[in-house]
Amino acid sequence: MIYVQVRHTVADYAKWRPFFDGHAPARRAAGATGVHQVYRDLENPNQITIVTEWDTAEHARAFLQDPALKEVWRPQA
Repeated sequence: MIYVQVRHTVADYAKWRPFFDGHAPARRAAGATGVHQVYRDLENPNQITIVTEWDTAEHARAFLQDPALKEVWRPQA
């Protein structure tokens, strides 16, 4: 298994989280195992760190380079 860690700042965690959760089927279809953790910074709860598990490094790279992913990662206003 491959683990990918992404650190990101969103405008509003409560608005962003449903986008992330709703994107789970796309992650699984791309090779994610469904195992993930989302951490929030204590000082800035809109600073998040996500760790996801993937079946292969190639699938993780391809997913992270997909332009459609920008919609999920963009800060939600």
